[in-house]
Amino acid sequence: MSRIGRMPIEIPAGVTVSYKDNIMTVKGPLGELNKKIEAKNIAVKIENNQVVFSRSNDQKETRSLHGLYRALVNNMVVGVTKGYQKKLIVNGVGYKCQVTGSKLVMNLGFSHPVEVDIVNGIKVACTSPTDVEVSGIDKELVGQFAANIRFLRKVEPYHNYGIRYADEKVVKKEGKKAAK
Repeated sequence: MSRIGRMPIEIPAGVTVSYKDNIMTVKGPLGELNKKIEAKNIAVKIENNQVVFSRSNDQKETRSLHGLYRALVNNMVVGVTKGYQKKLIVNGVGYKCQVTGSKLVMNLGFSHPVEVDIVNGIKVACTSPTDVEVSGIDKELVGQFAANIRFLRKVEPYHNYGIRYADEKVVKKEGKKAAK
């Protein structure tokens, strides 16, 4: 058995989980999430405030989907109760960011400001001109949006200019040395 797939998911108070027609629906205090479970060999049971996933055979694909769907539903439960957040740091001379309406506007050293449309279900806040916080209830959406922002200006290793995650360690390279 999969070590992750066989663990039951505890349903906290205030969260309702339902499974009908291969669609898992999780409702909580922060919102509602839906996920289609397409594996025919995976059975889902909701009982005693727990969600339990089981598989009918030991084929490689079924084994991999067993842990995957359990992890996705667990992320949904955590998302509707606590939510997810990613922090980004914008570092560089003249680099800054601000939220204007439904757009994130950033000056990243280009000849023009870079505008990014904020996706539905995502909240973006600029706590300072160089800090961006992306939050929401869908882990996949929050992570992908933060990765798209980071991709706009990757960190360059000599001056550490660019956009990075707050918990990311960037190794600064040593520049050229003068000849002796």
